[in-house]
Amino acid sequence: MPNDYTVACYYFGNYHADARNALVHGPGWTEWELVKRAEPRFAGHVQPHTPLWGYEDEADPQVMARKIAAAADHGLDAFIFDWYWYDDGPFLERSLDEGFLGAANNRLKFGLMWANHDWVDIHPIGLSTVRKPPLLYGGRVTRATFDRVVEHVIERYFRHPSYWLVDGCPYFSIYELMKLREGLGGVDATRDALAHFRGRVRDAGFPDLHLNAVVWSASLLPGETMVRDPNDLLTYLGFDSITSYVWIHHGVLREFPQTDYNVARDRYLAYWDQAEAQFSLPYHPNVTMGWDSSPRTIQSDAYLPWNYPFTAVLADNTPERFREALALTKARLAGRAPADRILTINAWNEWTESSYLEPDTRHGMKYLEAIRDVFGPTETSL
Repeated sequence: MPNDYTVACYYFGNYHADARNALVHGPGWTEWELVKRAEPRFAGHVQPHTPLWGYEDEADPQVMARKIAAAADHGLDAFIFDWYWYDDGPFLERSLDEGFLGAANNRLKFGLMWANHDWVDIHPIGLSTVRKPPLLYGGRVTRATFDRVVEHVIERYFRHPSYWLVDGCPYFSIYELMKLREGLGGVDATRDALAHFRGRVRDAGFPDLHLNAVVWSASLLPGETMVRDPNDLLTYLGFDSITSYVWIHHGVLREFPQTDYNVARDRYLAYWDQAEAQFSLPYHPNVTMGWDSSPRTIQSDAYLPWNYPFTAVLADNTPERFREALALTKARLAGRAPADRILTINAWNEWTESSYLEPDTRHGMKYLEAIRDVFGPTETSL
């Protein structure tokens, strides 16, 4: 890849019809419905955001082919799909299985981030229930489910020629380490399950598994004495690297209702320093395009600083400021070995959190152009 950097972007696949969503919201429902209905909630609030390409069905291979082309043409190397699998099976998989894997232009790598968090009913949610939103699907899974996941991802995804490999090893990220550990029954049981995962990947002919943890909730449970702190925990479990999903996971939105983008950026950069000091594993930094989760709230409610999604928004996250954040990240990564120059971006299409690279009617392709300006086009677009 040009300049030996790997730019991977999170992809949230809730913009296609799904059977689980149909049970809750009705046939054909997608999160586009929330995007369409977003309103300004306070003075200076920029809503709604309107996709330049329209409210498309991402499970359509032709629709996904345009996304792949735009990403590859503007310096992205991989989509990391927010991938869901609960004890009773998959969720939101059609964007990947039918859209991405069905697209004719095989120009972009893809990886998986197991989004194993609780799925709660927040589409939308109001102030009356936001402190305890209704649970729809629990993120904890049994060992039997975990083993089914292992076999499925190896056969369905890792063997695909477009799967993202780090030094020949399939990249697999886990979002909620605590949920995984609780479902499997503790640290030792989780370590055993992850070791089994590695063994099955090697049996499939790969040199090993590249196991990544999204660090934002790593903590110890009472009675667990075999590890002393989150750093020990991640090492004990056998992870290869850590990363972040979005800047706001590290407490950067203190001013309500708006926090300046560059203020949040600098707070995140300070967290990056902290992460590198705390963890012995390689840390892959994150650049966040924006943040505004107000489309997931009931629009007629007052906008108050309560639980997510009633949070502050990132203000003045212009394409120019996004490009500056990318440039700062690239400069800092330049001192690393080429294989470790990996960064994640939030996000390709988190429209209901207002963090997206897809073109809108306000800025067009400028966020994608910022990536291309800093990192150059990918090899497949040369």
